[in-house]
Amino acid sequence: MAKVRKAVFPAAGLGTRFLPATKAQPKEMLPLVDKPLIQYGVEEAMQSGVRNILIVTGRGKTAIEDHFDVSFELEHLLETRHKKDLLATVRAVSDMIDVSYVRQKEALGLGHAVLRARELVGDEPFAVILSDDVIDAEVPCLRQLLDVYEFYNASVVALMEVPNESISAYGVVDAEPVAHNGGRDRLYRIRNMVEKPKASEAPSNLAIIGRYVLTPEIFSSLEAIEPGSGGEIQLTDGLKHVLRSRPIYGYKFEGKRYDAGDKLGFLKATVEFALKRYDLGQEFREYLKTLSI
Repeated sequence: MAKVRKAVFPAAGLGTRFLPATKAQPKEMLPLVDKPLIQYGVEEAMQSGVRNILIVTGRGKTAIEDHFDVSFELEHLLETRHKKDLLATVRAVSDMIDVSYVRQKEALGLGHAVLRARELVGDEPFAVILSDDVIDAEVPCLRQLLDVYEFYNASVVALMEVPNESISAYGVVDAEPVAHNGGRDRLYRIRNMVEKPKASEAPSNLAIIGRYVLTPEIFSSLEAIEPGSGGEIQLTDGLKHVLRSRPIYGYKFEGKRYDAGDKLGFLKATVEFALKRYDLGQEFREYLKTLSI
């Protein structure tokens, strides 16, 4: 069984839900308190033991590359002003990972973005992290999936129960529970998947969330399938193709997920992450109490 050494971050989307803020900056660089969204995902990968980061970028995404690069001028300025804490914070960002980039010239779907990383991934298993999905968990969500992958040597996706009124926004699985570590409450073997079904046609309330551990067969499947809804190559359709010959598991992860690609979800995440901060939480909590809500 090959070890998962690389994580792919699709980051070529247009971020239209956050216009005009994303007109000149990538959605992935929107700050959640004081760190950009993509950094939360990168830190999750690093804490899960995956240090090789592959970012699929598009036009206007150079801010992402600059963020993870060394900033000589800023570091020199902080050093001469003896701001050691800030200097350490800045250096930690560029030192934390090995990062490579590949360009997706057109936003042709999540599956197409993953396919663009094929040359950098090679013939080995890899993770996919969507930075829109910020997951606060004691054990990093990706680490939870990797534990399943290392046990079964098969692809595994993160699952979450979602209400019926929201189900049409997700890829949804038809799956059977599997006994794992003495229980049957979190692990599922997937039988089928449906991309954005109507609530009345959804096979379950288990939706795929933006964390995947995939075996390299996904690349040939993504090449074999036809474009799906919106003329895009859907990762869910590629996974359905893999299911013809290989098992895929789903794991109902432990933790809280924030949909930071949605304005309301982004606001909720900002408030809750700020409240957890040792340097901000108490003062921010006192401020919130003063509001007439």
